[in-house]
Amino acid sequence: MNESGYAVQKIAAWWKTPRPEILVVSDDLDLPFGRLRMRQGGGSGGHNGLKSLIAELGGDDFPRLRVGIGRGRDAIGHVLTSFSEGERKQFDDVVAAAADGVFTWLDQSPAAAMNFVNAWKQPGEEGSAPTHP
Repeated sequence: MNESGYAVQKIAAWWKTPRPEILVVSDDLDLPFGRLRMRQGGGSGGHNGLKSLIAELGGDDFPRLRVGIGRGRDAIGHVLTSFSEGERKQFDDVVAAAADGVFTWLDQSPAAAMNFVNAWKQPGEEGSAPTHP
């Protein structure tokens, strides 16, 4: 992921895809595990993969779906460590919701996808939204 900008830029150039039509899905240390956030653009937030994409694509105006993994004491170790037992139990719901967000973005609109993703809460979480858009 850290050097993904080069490959994405080559694919986008081949297909003549403008930045706002490239949806990037990435992990995010600054979001609690399982929290999802979708935005139309923005900075890297210190994420090396997003830094690479911004540099190679020549701007940050591409949408991104951030999937929270929480923050450990050691960021690198945390990113490379296996999920805890509790996180593994929630993982399928998180991945399904993220996939639903991507399909909503493709099939409906970025606004519909952002509305779904940004309101989604894990099953059992207070105020949880429906699991599918």
